[in-house]
Amino acid sequence: MQRYGKTLKRDRIFPIFSNFAVKINTECLFCMKYYKVTFTISAPEDMMQDAADIVAALAGEAGFETFEESAGGITGYVQQSLFDESLLVSLLDNFPLPSCGVTFTVSEAEDKDWNEQWEQEGFDPIVVGDKVVVHDGRHLPQQLLTDGNGQQSSSVTIEIDAKLAFGTGSHETTRLMITQLTELHPEGCRVLDCGTGTGILSITALKLGASEAVGYDIDEWCADNSRHNAVINGVDNRFTSLLGDSSLLQDNVHELADNAQDDVDNVQGNCDTIKGHFDIVLANINRNILLADMPAFVSRMAPHSTLLLSGFYVQDIPLLTERATALGLKTEAQTHDGDWACLRFRLLRLDVGANNIKAF
Repeated sequence: MQRYGKTLKRDRIFPIFSNFAVKINTECLFCMKYYKVTFTISAPEDMMQDAADIVAALAGEAGFETFEESAGGITGYVQQSLFDESLLVSLLDNFPLPSCGVTFTVSEAEDKDWNEQWEQEGFDPIVVGDKVVVHDGRHLPQQLLTDGNGQQSSSVTIEIDAKLAFGTGSHETTRLMITQLTELHPEGCRVLDCGTGTGILSITALKLGASEAVGYDIDEWCADNSRHNAVINGVDNRFTSLLGDSSLLQDNVHELADNAQDDVDNVQGNCDTIKGHFDIVLANINRNILLADMPAFVSRMAPHSTLLLSGFYVQDIPLLTERATALGLKTEAQTHDGDWACLRFRLLRLDVGANNIKAF
């Protein structure tokens, strides 16, 4: 069982609903509909932290993404579409500390613009490596776009108007993904951006020379915001933003997932919305969604294509690598920034027909 105790003490604590929290990986928190689940824990004082850690670990197995401390326990947040209350009840019924009890209540997380103050103030330009500068419309990075001799630098500039969607380059995982994109040299590549948020990764890829980017997000606000950002960056003619989840990629990815430990042969699939295959697939989401959607990502990967993943911790790398290997992917690189991690995989052996996927 993966322990989430560390997450209650630092990065996965959920101090939203105040000012913008740079340290929280809320890449699509503001884009999706969430339940707020309040866990009340009855435990001896010296066991309270351990009990809270275990509740978070069990809730993580039920799809919860992040937590915050609350009076008498913890509060967790889970996407409404992923919430399995019966599974959560079953897990808590087998709570491993006999002297402790746990109850919970469920409510809808308020759907409002928690970033309103931050949006009004904007954010300082963010430099990723020496190749990409991310800024908003209020803070033009003129001083960052010249070298020591006052000459124009070759940095790629990305303007982001974040609105409700998260993704400005301020979070470690976004920076990790952008760094990997610059190292991939995506000139002429077709890019798929899963959980596009503000569209920052698609826009970066396009400004680095990608021929086309297709992004999707589960929330209409994110889909609209990414289109808006593509326009202000002058790449809207090469960017498509769609509303939906990984079901847009392929209808029959379950067969691929079920056979991931064995050879997968003649998996038939079709997609009414997203067509063809991609040279680079990007997904900066969270561990549970990455594990669930990885077969769908693979179903849209061209031969010798690249899959970039982030949104998880270093401690999650073995689990994600195991899943990727079972799907025919080879690990090419892993990087981290603090506890946050990024993985790069290559699909080396994939025969692709018009509606046929054959993985080895």
